[in-house]
Amino acid sequence: MAVACTTLDEVRENIDRLDQQIVTLLAERGRFVSQAAHFKKDTDEVKAPQRVEQVVAKVRALSDVVGANPEVT
Repeated sequence: MAVACTTLDEVRENIDRLDQQIVTLLAERGRFVSQAAHFKKDTDEVKAPQRVEQVVAKVRALSDVVGANPEVT
């Protein structure tokens, strides 16, 4: 939902609101990543470079779909 701000303070308030949501979601994601490590047998499985590449490709594609900068996301 696009919000048309009329002041710089409104822009900053919306950025702060989004930052709160982003950080909360990243923390939730991190907890799932930690859980995934418990299912792996050794450090090589934890590193999982192929899975990392899959995730990066997925996020880059999603960035394109939603109009985000893939280099940033």
